Amino acid sequence: MTCGISCVDKTLNKSFYHLGICIAKHPGYFVIIPVMLTLLCMTGYQQLKYQIDPEYLFSPINGEGKAERAVVEQFFKVNYTHRFNVGRITRPGRFGRVIVIPKDGDENMLRREIFMELRQLDNLIQNATTTYDGDTFTYKDNCARWENECFENDILNLDALMDDIESGQLNLTFPIMFNPVTWDAHAFPVFFGGTKLTEDNYIISVPAIQLVYFVTADTKRQDAKGAEWEETFLRVVGKAETTGMFKHISVSYFASRTLDHELEKNTKTVVPYFSSTFLLMGLFSIITCMMGDAVRSKPWLGLMGNVSAIMATLAAFGLAMYCGIEFIGINLAAPFLMIGIGIDDTFVMLAGWRRTPAKMPVQERMAHMMSEAAVSITITSVTDFISFLIGIISPFRSVKIFCTYSVFAVCFTFIWHITFFAACMAISGYRERKNLHAIFGCKVKPMSVAIKEKRNFLYKAIMAGGIDHNDPDNPIDNKDHMLMAFFKDKLAAVINNKWCKILIILAFASYLAGACYGVTQIKEGLERRKLSREDSYSVEFFDREDDYYREFPYRMQVIISSPLNYSDPWVQDQMENLTRTLEHTSYVTSSLYTESWLRSFLSFMDRNDDYLNMTIDDEPSFIEAVKEHWLFPGNPFSLDVRLNEEETQIIASRFLIQAVNITDTNHEKEMVRDLRKICKDSPLNASIFHPYFVFFDQFELVRPVSLQAMVIGAIIMMIISFIFIPNILCSLWVAFSVISIELGVAGYMALWDVNLDSISMINLIMCIGFSVDFTAHICYTYMSSKKRSPKARVREALHSLGLPIVQGSSSTILGIIALLLAQSYIFLVFFKMVFLVIFFGAMHGLFLLPVLLSLFGPGSWQTWTGRDDGSDAEFDDSVDNMKLGHVMEKPFAQSYYMQYPSMGLNGPYAYGSKGFLGAPYKAYGVDEKDQGLGTSGEDSSESSSSRSQRRQQLAANAPVPEEDAAQLRRRYEDGWRRSSYQNIYGNGNGSGGAQFQAQPDLYGQQVSAAEWRQRLDAHEQQHRSGKQRRSEVHDNYDRDMQRARRNSHGDIIDIHTPTPNSSLDERMRRQYQQAISAGSGDDSSYHRVQPESSPAPLANSSAKRYHRRRSSEDSTRYHQRWPANIEERRARRAHSPSQQRHSQSHSYSETAAVADNFARRSSSHHNLYQPSGKVTHQPPTYQYGDY
Repeated sequence: MTCGISCVDKTLNKSFYHLGICIAKHPGYFVIIPVMLTLLCMTGYQQLKYQIDPEYLFSPINGEGKAERAVVEQFFKVNYTHRFNVGRITRPGRFGRVIVIPKDGDENMLRREIFMELRQLDNLIQNATTTYDGDTFTYKDNCARWENECFENDILNLDALMDDIESGQLNLTFPIMFNPVTWDAHAFPVFFGGTKLTEDNYIISVPAIQLVYFVTADTKRQDAKGAEWEETFLRVVGKAETTGMFKHISVSYFASRTLDHELEKNTKTVVPYFSSTFLLMGLFSIITCMMGDAVRSKPWLGLMGNVSAIMATLAAFGLAMYCGIEFIGINLAAPFLMIGIGIDDTFVMLAGWRRTPAKMPVQERMAHMMSEAAVSITITSVTDFISFLIGIISPFRSVKIFCTYSVFAVCFTFIWHITFFAACMAISGYRERKNLHAIFGCKVKPMSVAIKEKRNFLYKAIMAGGIDHNDPDNPIDNKDHMLMAFFKDKLAAVINNKWCKILIILAFASYLAGACYGVTQIKEGLERRKLSREDSYSVEFFDREDDYYREFPYRMQVIISSPLNYSDPWVQDQMENLTRTLEHTSYVTSSLYTESWLRSFLSFMDRNDDYLNMTIDDEPSFIEAVKEHWLFPGNPFSLDVRLNEEETQIIASRFLIQAVNITDTNHEKEMVRDLRKICKDSPLNASIFHPYFVFFDQFELVRPVSLQAMVIGAIIMMIISFIFIPNILCSLWVAFSVISIELGVAGYMALWDVNLDSISMINLIMCIGFSVDFTAHICYTYMSSKKRSPKARVREALHSLGLPIVQGSSSTILGIIALLLAQSYIFLVFFKMVFLVIFFGAMHGLFLLPVLLSLFGPGSWQTWTGRDDGSDAEFDDSVDNMKLGHVMEKPFAQSYYMQYPSMGLNGPYAYGSKGFLGAPYKAYGVDEKDQGLGTSGEDSSESSSSRSQRRQQLAANAPVPEEDAAQLRRRYEDGWRRSSYQNIYGNGNGSGGAQFQAQPDLYGQQVSAAEWRQRLDAHEQQHRSGKQRRSEVHDNYDRDMQRARRNSHGDIIDIHTPTPNSSLDERMRRQYQQAISAGSGDDSSYHRVQPESSPAPLANSSAKRYHRRRSSEDSTRYHQRWPANIEERRARRAHSPSQQRHSQSHSYSETAAVADNFARRSSSHHNLYQPSGKVTHQPPTYQYGDY
């Protein structure tokens, strides 16, 4: 399943490797420079441009409503100073509104005491004084006017008729009635809310009355004065209501600046929680980065991870402000998210550090840590970066601005973590190298030394830690992580149970069913009340507006924006057809509420045709009649007709219709869509408009834009995961997880009372990146595992990623918990949706994906057939490639897998050779690979190397005469049959068991560790005679190597230092050995010079029977496992007492000598060739430290 595009993976590993070395050499620069850059970027806060205009932020940039408003304002611009009409406005303007209900619970406002207090409230508002720029004025000085008369609430003039109304002598006729005293035309739907009527449209009761006050806003100065008056209005009315000034009425109030105030309050409410969040996250990081080892604990590094994220966010915001990007209150949610992302990267890098051997120099540890964490933190940052980048193309400015700031923050967080935080890790690494206490900085003893010295309990509990450099592999100092073991042993066992798998699948099916149901319940649009805090005065106003004024909510304008000959009967018919079509929809009330200048004018001409004695059959006469009899200044219809400059043609006109019974945002969306379609289908170039349509456009766009962003994001996330983790099946599982998580977030957010609006769309886009973090690495770890058994793969994946998933999800949720306390819908949506995506992502990673991968991934046939025994056996890739069945004439009867129980790593630094796709900087043992989030146990790496196998092949492939090879083979098989079957299986006839159960050696014989040591000593004593010849050759080799010896990165290494050999060493050693190679494969003949005519190497060399681990030349070119001083070690063993005692043991030494022809002893973990395909599991055997 692995594809060939591993260049990104390798390039990242190599680049980060060198970066780690550079940081370790100069940590001070990488601490000081980010700090200075942060302070420099923070000067950009002087360029802050704060934006709180709701229309600017939450309406589509190029919405259809804005285009319709431009058409209206082109022909019918509002004149607040002289010709203001509330039904014909194009913008909200500057206004104040109050909705009044009775306090006593009586739902009828038509009472004298109520109207007396309404008059008192009206006088209070109109007489309130306001000061702006040295100018003091009241409402009457700055009010919107019609024909030099202030806009007034004429409904208050009913107080003169209140005695007759209460006694029943006068009935109020709905919807319009002329006042018999003042001759005012009262439009009751404008003022009365929730009116109850009789069958004859007589008013029975009025539960609510609203009063409206408009001020001029034609110029910028008038608009500024109007804004100041609104502040006075809100202050005066609010004080009257809170102080209980009115006994009979309850007042709720609202102004055009109210939403601006609420957005500003939302910003201010979350600011106090910054400090508490930082403290909480700091405490969480300190605790989770601590462990029982006082030296290896990293509490201060956990804190520095928070500091790095905070510095990065401050620098990013400052740079964005320098770029002139406007700042909005929603941006304050970004720091909480960036802290969560930064802490996740902190856990990744700390886990990568723990995977490095403690005895390795700090520079090497930093290099390996950075190379291992490269893919993990890069893929997380890139997916978050791309998801926010998708949001920048959103049609909503609030989304664009937030995502732009977040893109800066993600980039800076990534850069600051691989520089500033990495430098802090290097400094901590030097402290750990000196075995200094993680908190107090004093030098302490390792636990093993503390036990030997019998230190007290308090010292061992608080002060002991680190490793003993004289015994670095002591298991007491290299304990596995307790929580990692829990995920591997406990949780994996639960998930691998078939009944638990069924339960998890059923739970997932229920999850999908609930998500699909929730998707059908999604409500679209950002309701105005949700922009306000729950304790805001505006919430009560919005609630009363929804309760009492939903019956006649919107006065809509239909504009005909093309020159027409209105005297033409066809045009008149088309106008009437359009009007009737709109009136016959369910969204528009009857023609009684329609204001059409053409309909009323034609009716007027029909009624007065004999009196007027005028014709309107041609356009000039029609224009003349309209101007003379209908468009006089006092008639509101004069605002609905626009003539050309010569006044010879009507170039635009409009009429008004009344919406009715619009219940919610979905209903509003349907109304706007259907009415616009009717206008577009008309041949009159018609359009419909209301000032709130600018906001309603989001209802039409938010669903397709969100769906488009989610689909594009899922595809891009799959491509990115495939680039960084080139496994097609892994990419498909990642895409499946992203879709599943996004579906769950979209469905359950609707059930959690979250609408699909611009705020939730920000979170949906953001969740695309967050949903990849856990799932991609779980899939990769499972897919790249070499285990045959799905159960073993599940154990390995959970052991590597169980704890990091819990840590990462917990840190992110803790980072946003302050948003829950802000009492703001905007920040509450952030909390709800981020919580959903983190929770669903963690559940997918910990439970669902391991189950699905075990059922449908590699080796799943074992799960379905019930043959999955959960063993840790691994795949043997050499069987198919080498075709050993054709090479070997007679395979071994038994083969064994040798496990070496060691808590530490072997070799000088024990850096392994196996990496994903042969990446040379990935792992710390031949079985190690990139574990996704970069975590494992404290020192849980296996000690193995592919170098030993090449040495075996080199020894076995030496030229051997055919007679000697056949003789050696017969001797080996005879000795193997005599010893193996009798020792292991008793007397060989099957009637009795084995005499003892010792551990199997590499060749299937049952021997103990002491006996194996004796055999080795005897074998080396037998071949000491060839030592002189070998030493001469190796002296020449060492002299050549001392001239210039370099590692795989080009750094010169002193040959006398215990640094592992490089691939150059190995190649030169091969050249020397091939030049002098000869003999039967034992030590004496291994270095014997052969003539050029010697036969070709034995084709059926037994060295090819061994399991060759998957390892590239690149991944083994540094840190060779074969000790450079191997000859000195053999020489020391030659003088051991056991060598003297067993020098006469001919059978053992002979068998060992012959076996040496087939394989050299190595510390690597080998599977011998298995003809039957079965694996025999044996207890772990003793491992030699030198080999």
